[in-house]
Amino acid sequence: MDKSEVETEHKAVLGEYIRLARLPGFRPGKAPEALVVKRFSKEINEEFKQKVVSKAYREALEKEKLDVLSVVKVEEGTIEPGVSAAITLTVDVRPDFKLPEYLGLPTKVPPAEPTDAEVDSIIQALRSESADFKAAERAAAKGDYVKLAYEGAIDGKPISEMAGDKQLYAKVPQTWEEVEGANEGIIPGLGKRLAGVAKGDRKTVSITFPANFQPVPALAGKTAQYALEILEIRERILPELDVAFFKAHRVDDLEGLKGQVRSNLKLQKERSNLVSQRAQVTQALADRVSFEPPHSLVDAETQSVLRQFIEENMRRGVPAEQFEKDKKELFESARKAAFGRVKVQLILAKIAEAEKISVGERDIDAYILKEAARSNQRPEKVAKELAKNRDALRSVQQAIIFDKSVDFLVSKATVAVTPS
Repeated sequence: MDKSEVETEHKAVLGEYIRLARLPGFRPGKAPEALVVKRFSKEINEEFKQKVVSKAYREALEKEKLDVLSVVKVEEGTIEPGVSAAITLTVDVRPDFKLPEYLGLPTKVPPAEPTDAEVDSIIQALRSESADFKAAERAAAKGDYVKLAYEGAIDGKPISEMAGDKQLYAKVPQTWEEVEGANEGIIPGLGKRLAGVAKGDRKTVSITFPANFQPVPALAGKTAQYALEILEIRERILPELDVAFFKAHRVDDLEGLKGQVRSNLKLQKERSNLVSQRAQVTQALADRVSFEPPHSLVDAETQSVLRQFIEENMRRGVPAEQFEKDKKELFESARKAAFGRVKVQLILAKIAEAEKISVGERDIDAYILKEAARSNQRPEKVAKELAKNRDALRSVQQAIIFDKSVDFLVSKATVAVTPS
């Protein structure tokens, strides 16, 4: 930028400060220039430099006809009044690629209509949720609950010495385990070792922890010996399919219950199929286009993926030391995921432009209501915060565009229903 342009920008900023400055003893706009410069020199200089950089950026875009996605680096050089300014801008531009055929992308989903067996299984699960348990003076069988005490050791060393604050994996005076249940208890595989035990039995069982056991990394891949004492056996007594059971589920009879279960299960399957179709069409797009996403976007998305992963796993109780241990693998995995996400987002943005998919007030209103419900805030507060944060609003608009674009692709996709 030549020195006359730089000087013009400086005079404009200085003139604005003189016009608005409020200094003791002077009316607005009447304070001497030297006094204004002395009082606001830092602010004037910062705004002057910002305006010079902004103008240089706009002129470069116009001259080079660039479709800029992000500014990676700004090297200002010397910016002073009356002196030519050399400003170097490093930017990431939108990759130039040709859209593939995106209408009629193939998708496959299982049938949404529930089978009789699935309906019966759900009803059986509902009965199990309302089951009573009574003491059984016999050997434990599948579905029973066993009350027991246990204490574990590995190669003769008590697990209590290596479990830290997770002593539930070492020793408990009493707990309940389901015999061969679908859901495991605290000790992986323990329920599968309990068929045939009876009250008063004492036995030792071997338990091998998974290689990636996160709750207590010191136990990962190790085989432990657990000494068990069986305290009680209880058998599950399912409720009858009677008037009381039907009333509890707000239906009149078995057929009404089956209809309710079938309807709910079908809705779940349709939602699951939609999630699957969305994943399939975005993957199909990524497979059909080859280009290198801008590094700055991939870097930013990598950090986002890492933050999300760490937050989710910390909520599950994974210790911070584990993240540090797996740092390299986590970063590589996050960068791979980020690369794919950014690539798909750029493709979706181009499809949205081609199909004139835009964000309207109703889309923003729907987001505000959804976010208010999620965060337990008043919609007015969410809307106010969004209005104050331009970057957040832009991010929300972009997310809505991507979401609507995927919905569009799914609506135009072909659907093959595969056998269950």
